[in-house]
Amino acid sequence: MPYLILFVCLGNICRSPLAEAVFAHLVQERGLSTSFEKIDSAGTAGYHVGEEPDERTVATCKKHGVPISSLCRQLQARLESLCKSDFDEFDVIVGMDTMNMANIEKIRPKNSKAKVTLFGVYGDGKVIQDPYYGGPGGFEKTYQQCLAYSEGLLADLGFGKDEVGSAGSESGNGNGRL
Repeated sequence: MPYLILFVCLGNICRSPLAEAVFAHLVQERGLSTSFEKIDSAGTAGYHVGEEPDERTVATCKKHGVPISSLCRQLQARLESLCKSDFDEFDVIVGMDTMNMANIEKIRPKNSKAKVTLFGVYGDGKVIQDPYYGGPGGFEKTYQQCLAYSEGLLADLGFGKDEVGSAGSESGNGNGRL
């Protein structure tokens, strides 16, 4: 059964769209697209509903060859922040920092099916700080964390770095700990 993954930050213009783009790019590069029904992002606050990702997020993705233009259209189509139905729709909801996690838990309905986790647990355990008020260096650090944590999330789901799909089939078993 294909996975549904949701990345969450505060405003959904910096970290979560960057995480979504990086994760989706890795999935596509490895031929794992059929194993993921939906990869999306949301914010816990409606500050930027309907806005495209921050231009520095877009620039960082372009610098690393990570497509983000179709992501902008998806974000505009979503036009919402995190909502209760997301906890039943998605298999994994990933927060970027402890404030995001607290906000996610406030919204989370009892007995929801989604696994809710801090993105950093799939790597060094660190939070991804909001780069919004910083310079390009903050966005580069965010990119590097998203790349490392995306590798860890894929491994946790049973798709290790060496398990690349070929000719449309996956060699990853998809039997991770989820």
